[in-house]
Amino acid sequence: MTSPLAAGDLDATERLRRAEADQPSSPVARFGADEPLLLDSGAVLAPWQIAYTTDGTLNADRSNAVLVCHALTGDQYVTTPNPVTGKPGWWTRMVGPGRPVDTDRFFVICANVLGGCLGTTGPASTDPQTGAPYALNLPMITIPDMVRAQAMLIDRLGIDTLFCVVGGSMGGMQVLEWAASYGPRVFSAVPIATGARHSSQNIAFHEVGRQAVMADPDWCGGRYLAEGRNPKKGLAVARMAAHITYMSDQSLHSKFGRNLQDRDKVTFGFEADFQIESYLRHQGMSFVDRFDANSYLYVTRAMDYFDIAARHGDVLARAFRHTRTRFCVVSFTSDWLFPTAESKAVVHALSAAGANVSFVEIDSPKGHDAFLLEEPEMFATVRGFLMGAARARGIPGPAEIAEAPALQRAGA
Repeated sequence: MTSPLAAGDLDATERLRRAEADQPSSPVARFGADEPLLLDSGAVLAPWQIAYTTDGTLNADRSNAVLVCHALTGDQYVTTPNPVTGKPGWWTRMVGPGRPVDTDRFFVICANVLGGCLGTTGPASTDPQTGAPYALNLPMITIPDMVRAQAMLIDRLGIDTLFCVVGGSMGGMQVLEWAASYGPRVFSAVPIATGARHSSQNIAFHEVGRQAVMADPDWCGGRYLAEGRNPKKGLAVARMAAHITYMSDQSLHSKFGRNLQDRDKVTFGFEADFQIESYLRHQGMSFVDRFDANSYLYVTRAMDYFDIAARHGDVLARAFRHTRTRFCVVSFTSDWLFPTAESKAVVHALSAAGANVSFVEIDSPKGHDAFLLEEPEMFATVRGFLMGAARARGIPGPAEIAEAPALQRAGA
């Protein structure tokens, strides 16, 4: 399997991605020196910016806003094509007209995370103090920092309370952080395939990926953008290793088995004899076209540092004390990156805190990536939960909206 991009297109693609770091195709909220972002590390980021997209219509009382939080290598283009790759939005199965997160009913916001590479301040962004990319001069970022930036965006949009915050994997971490740190502003929350902390196994996989990036001679100590280089090989290997963790043994076996790639017998060499080898190489090389290597370092580190209970005397329930947020927690049977035990720990903590919480473990062979794939039970679960929460919140359905044109005219 080969990359769909011709060799001559790669440089243009890379230039486009680098341009998106400062001047994204999506809307962007810019915060000046008088609106600094205070980071967990003690550093202050100012000026800074956050890129985002919206879909749907904000109703008159601004009660139907849904924040979608993306995973590690995602972006703000949840329903619209990515401007670098041209590929469709990454969660169109879940978000859109008539989808579980129904944009005929809800006003959906999705922001590129802090430390990302498609318009929100990250290591590829221009440091206003030097005029060069931040690279490793960007302060370290945490999941709470990401959420703090999102909260400032939500304030900028004039929204007091979010109807729902939803996301999977690292996006689910952000959901939990929203509920823990901004509970009164979150009516409902849907954390999917996630946990309240990063396990030592997950930290280990991330460290392998980071070391692969940093071992690439084109990494240049993180200064590759200024040097006009790109640690593609290292980043590709990091993506290959990570991608294995997103799938299950069953899904790998059913999709590839030990099938050979475009040959009848093994070559007794180190070419991609097996289909799984070819697939992973394709995943690695296509990833470097759309993602920044330093962003990969920063965002994986943010996941590693995540541990809500550690900030509450190692008692997770304390983080959600007196919460009035409604929760729907979702896990998958074959997800070994964020196994069901991680979700159950969250559910037990929420129950101990007296929260309104429902939990669904979905039987799926697709591994961690199941939350991004065609999973009817997940769609039905999220749809049903949001419909019930919307009734409790008094948010009308599409049929009722059609009878009230004034609601359709309301905007951000």
